[in-house]
Amino acid sequence: QVQLVESGGGLVQPGGSLRLSCAASGSAFSSYAMGWFRQSSGKEREFVASISRSAGITSHATSVKGRFTISRDNGKNTVYLHMNSLKPEDTAVYYCAAAPIPQVSGTTRESGRYDYWGQGTQVTVSS
Repeated sequence: QVQLVESGGGLVQPGGSLRLSCAASGSAFSSYAMGWFRQSSGKEREFVASISRSAGITSHATSVKGRFTISRDNGKNTVYLHMNSLKPEDTAVYYCAAAPIPQVSGTTRESGRYDYWGQGTQVTVSS
């Protein structure tokens, strides 16, 4: 069992930056690949970014590539999403999730492979 708690969301102007954090507790954090997903009003949840257990492999959705960066600190049991150059279309509830992928360098964009989810944090980009 892994418990995930996101923080860092809020209201930001277009072009601004935010850093989301996701603190994990319970089972060994380094045993899980981690991901960020988001869901905006009236839309399905979509993949944002993922990172392997070792932090050596990352993947970002095309819509955020070059603006968002996922990272993790296994010593602090925390995964981050650094968001720059934010746009109104980035407005959504952001969720972190944990996937029990056996390969140290493995990662996945498939939400169905993530067993544990946080409660989400709202990000609103508006002037």
